[in-house]
Amino acid sequence: MVHKVAVIGAGPCGLTSIKACLDEGMEPTCFESSDDMGGLWKFKEVSEPNRASIYRSLTINVWKEMMCYSDFPIPADYPNYMHHSKILKYFRMYADHFKVLQHIRFQTKVKSVRQRPDFSRSGQWDVVTETRDGQEERHIFDAIICCTGHFNYPNMPLKDFPGIETFEGKYFHSWDYKGPEDMHGKRIVVIGIGNSGGDIAAEGSRVAEQVYLSTRSGAWVIRQVSDNGLPVDRFNTRFVHIMFRLLPLSVLNWFGEKKLNSLYDHTMYGLKPKHRLFSQIPVINDDLPFRILSGSVIVKPNIKEISGSTVVFDDGTTAENVDLIVFATGYNYDFPYLPKSAMYKSGHRVGLYKHVFPPNLEQPTLAIVGFIHSDGAIMPQAEMQARFVTRVFKGLKKLPSNQAMIKAVERDTKKIAKNYVVSKLTPLQVDFVEYMDDLAKDIGVRPNLLWLFLTDYPLFKKVMWGPVTAYQYRLMGPGKWEGARRAIFTQYDRMYQPLKTRQLDAQRGSTTVFLLKLSLTFMAGGAGIYYIHQNPTTVSTFLSKLRPQSL
Repeated sequence: MVHKVAVIGAGPCGLTSIKACLDEGMEPTCFESSDDMGGLWKFKEVSEPNRASIYRSLTINVWKEMMCYSDFPIPADYPNYMHHSKILKYFRMYADHFKVLQHIRFQTKVKSVRQRPDFSRSGQWDVVTETRDGQEERHIFDAIICCTGHFNYPNMPLKDFPGIETFEGKYFHSWDYKGPEDMHGKRIVVIGIGNSGGDIAAEGSRVAEQVYLSTRSGAWVIRQVSDNGLPVDRFNTRFVHIMFRLLPLSVLNWFGEKKLNSLYDHTMYGLKPKHRLFSQIPVINDDLPFRILSGSVIVKPNIKEISGSTVVFDDGTTAENVDLIVFATGYNYDFPYLPKSAMYKSGHRVGLYKHVFPPNLEQPTLAIVGFIHSDGAIMPQAEMQARFVTRVFKGLKKLPSNQAMIKAVERDTKKIAKNYVVSKLTPLQVDFVEYMDDLAKDIGVRPNLLWLFLTDYPLFKKVMWGPVTAYQYRLMGPGKWEGARRAIFTQYDRMYQPLKTRQLDAQRGSTTVFLLKLSLTFMAGGAGIYYIHQNPTTVSTFLSKLRPQSL
């Protein structure tokens, strides 16, 4: 029986994993190598080796209602898209509320995790840690949850850029970027059009002489501020998800691309990618299209070669007198403290059952939480993973055989390769709603839509047509939260609250408009009645066509 659990990392995944252990009556000990919690969201002026890093201006690109934990809503007065400092404050409130801080050992690095000699029977692990002053300690744990993320090891593919050794300026990875202070009046090339590349290009273009944004494959760019000024995530609903299952993907791609191109033509802006819209997670950036339109950012193809201060692109054009190159070229991933035998490889990726459990271990006492990419925030997904993991650790959920799990992993790998554009750096993509529902079903907390329809229709409407917020997974089953229903009914109140900074008189409906609509309704009804009166066989003829033909 699992009792003592080691949680590695005190970022958003580690915090919710500690809480999940406590909820199931286990004893977690979290080892955090830095001096504070928050992981990626703890900003530091100088990037620390083997740790995630963010820039000073970073604001999350996920609506606050879609990124919060399922039983702890973000304060109503917090902005809908939060600066990293606000996110860290939210994590502190969460940690204080659920009393997880007392289970964290800061400035303690995990050096190695190894199976004990009797692992096949006990499932236990030997863990070696090192304190800030270099003192090693040895521990025995019943289970391990790894929460160290996948933005720790910058990918610098210098060999792919002939002549980089001749470059006369400075170059660095976006992992080292903190702000545009060193970009004033300079000519800059940003390589890569992911979210970081787009942010750095847009921010740097405000002070630089010129920014070139080099992309090998292009990207679809969407806005955070969507129709009627609402957060774009608000439209990630169960109804939309059902449409994705019913309609051909080609139709959905056509419709989505048409919508995006109505805002800014991706071909005209030089952004149009080789892949279709829903084959890769899009770039979210409201500012980049205007920076392109204003000429401060020039989109270019991949780099052919570099010669001194000249950058030559694949189309033969050049950028002269370049001072700075920023590599926004993604990250490699690794778990250096784990035994290589514990990691099952499947295609480009580490193969994990349900994207959590290594399928090749004799005992299911090692879990990886937060090791995914999706179209949603990592916080609620990591929380769902942690709830699933602790149910397995507790013996309340039994995993399939190793052979069955390996087959499931291989099916996932093929599915990912079929549905997404994957590479060595992005092999982990999942659909947010589908993945959350899949884990929720295993835990026993997936909303029962039919039951809600029959017993609580107002809530059914919110769950079906409203955004798929994590509160939905606290309505029933293990870990049910009494405040979940209210949180769902008040999520739009929390959306509007931070916008109420200038009181205005509520607009009243025009009596003229109301009377016009009413008269049009009567006119249409009257026309219908008159037509039927003049053609009395119309209704019977129509109904006969609906009856099935006899053979």
